[in-house]
Amino acid sequence: MLKREGLVVNHKRTERLYREENLLLRVRRRKKLASQGRVEISTASRANELWAMDFLHDAMYNGRKLRFLPIMDTYTKECFKIEVDTSIGGKRVCTVLSQIAAIRGLPDRIVVDNGPEFISNALDAWAYERGVKLHFIRPGKPVDNAYMESFNGKFRDECLNLHWFMSVGHARGIAEDHRLDYNNERPHSSLGDLTPAEFIRLEEEKAVGIL
Repeated sequence: MLKREGLVVNHKRTERLYREENLLLRVRRRKKLASQGRVEISTASRANELWAMDFLHDAMYNGRKLRFLPIMDTYTKECFKIEVDTSIGGKRVCTVLSQIAAIRGLPDRIVVDNGPEFISNALDAWAYERGVKLHFIRPGKPVDNAYMESFNGKFRDECLNLHWFMSVGHARGIAEDHRLDYNNERPHSSLGDLTPAEFIRLEEEKAVGIL
């Protein structure tokens, strides 16, 4: 963010000041495991080639459970929506996907885990009728859905862990604010330090021959 604003003089000095101001988020160290062969999910080369989605869980101030369902495009890194409720079943997932597809179009594939909502008859029928392929990761291997895991880790650290949710509506508002900030303000190194919104505009300009 500082680099985009032309404020970085020396990255080591910037990092030192960042540490001194105690701005660093705690990094969860994962136990290193022996390397294992796995089925690689081919990287998307255009928008709507590969979407990803996954559930996160949290709770309101009174202990009532909350579920969050972010859905994103792995090529543009755009988060289309973060659905929030106390319960989100397979039919609800289909409804949300249809709402997104009405604006963005249908994806070729969607990568998901083996949760009951994703292996449901409702989602299977939705995908079959629209020619969308569901790519299920290996059980217990979230690294197979790396783009979604990266988003979810930041979403939890920078949003869920910082707020007390007073109601479902309150949680929806906070999640939407985070989504808009992620899409419009957050640069990604994988996008050439552009935000998802900037990257999408660049791709659209290339498509019509402006650049």
